[in-house]
Amino acid sequence: MHVKERIDFVERKVGTVSRGIRCPIIREGDDLAGIVTGSIIEAADAEGFSLHDRDVIAVTESIVARAQGNYASTEAIAKDVRNKLGGEEIGVIFPILSRNRFAICLTGIAKGAKKVILMLTYPSDEVGNGLVSLDALDTAGIDPFTDVLTLAEYRKYFGRSVHTFTGIDYVEYYEQIIKNAGSEAEIIFANNPKEILNYAKNVLVCDIHSRQRTKKLLKAAGGERIYGLDDILSESIDGSGFNSDYGLLGSNKSTETKVKLFPRNCSEFVSQVQKKIEESTGHHVEVMVYGDGAFKDPVGKIWEFADPCVSPGYTKGLEGTPNELKIKYLADNDFNELSGEELREAISQKIKDKPDSLVGDMSTQGTTPRRLIDLIGSLADLTSGSGDKGTPVVLIQGYFDNYIND
Repeated sequence: MHVKERIDFVERKVGTVSRGIRCPIIREGDDLAGIVTGSIIEAADAEGFSLHDRDVIAVTESIVARAQGNYASTEAIAKDVRNKLGGEEIGVIFPILSRNRFAICLTGIAKGAKKVILMLTYPSDEVGNGLVSLDALDTAGIDPFTDVLTLAEYRKYFGRSVHTFTGIDYVEYYEQIIKNAGSEAEIIFANNPKEILNYAKNVLVCDIHSRQRTKKLLKAAGGERIYGLDDILSESIDGSGFNSDYGLLGSNKSTETKVKLFPRNCSEFVSQVQKKIEESTGHHVEVMVYGDGAFKDPVGKIWEFADPCVSPGYTKGLEGTPNELKIKYLADNDFNELSGEELREAISQKIKDKPDSLVGDMSTQGTTPRRLIDLIGSLADLTSGSGDKGTPVVLIQGYFDNYIND
């Protein structure tokens, strides 16, 4: 095959690089945009790398919320629950099984009601935390699509089930949380949200990504007061933190009586960082705030994505999806008779000539069809980790480069 134009370039040996950037411990009121900017520049000087246009700076949502002081007490949660759901019997449905994500919220919810009918999905929660195995369901002859189980029936069939990694029996744990908060507890297991209306007409919907459908189904089926976690602390209660978009969704345990909420005003924050970096270095970078990445653990079957979105705020250059060709597809199909330098030149020319949109083009098959913010946020989450690495800021370089960039 004849290639019209030879592409000369110095071959680069490294593509995308993701670096965790160490920062000071962030406290409420800190100038976070200034700290992030300074930490990036100090890291570049110390490690001997340079910043470039279109580098991506990703900042974990946790330190944004901490700098904002976006916290709320269980008492604030309880007051909002009482105000919205009446303070008597309430159904609480489809929560995830998490000490960090939901247990502290449940404390506040239970403080705001006299009785909680807790309805858990099975065999696992929304993000893959398992209550029972599919094999155990088969052995017991239980159909999770239709069967509703009481706590006594659940124990009869499955006994005491502990989480693969945490060793916690979440059924027992959640029941005790409700009782310790001074509320009566009843636990059932079902996957059809409308089942809860046989027990309570006022319902708090706790699923994350399917919450709007769940609320719609309950309202259509005769539910009276139907709210979601995104409706609780959607505004400040007696001076508490809040999140007008997500409420309690995306919150984490801070102390035994307090939660840290998902951060607010993230678009304003990322613009500040972008501006400070450009003023300090002359480079126009992209900036995003990230929470959970969107990926699944193949062993524990846990889908990591417990936040309402990967990124609550990002600069405009991160909008859209990748526009990439699949090199192995080109090598095996379009240029299967070429090899060596001739193959490289042909593929390089194909990449150079690709249109602005490759939607529907078979040469993109096998590339990941996801938004840039979800892909980059997942990379940042994996880089920073969730423990004691001390790198709440991630610098990603070369993400928008391709095979022909030198």
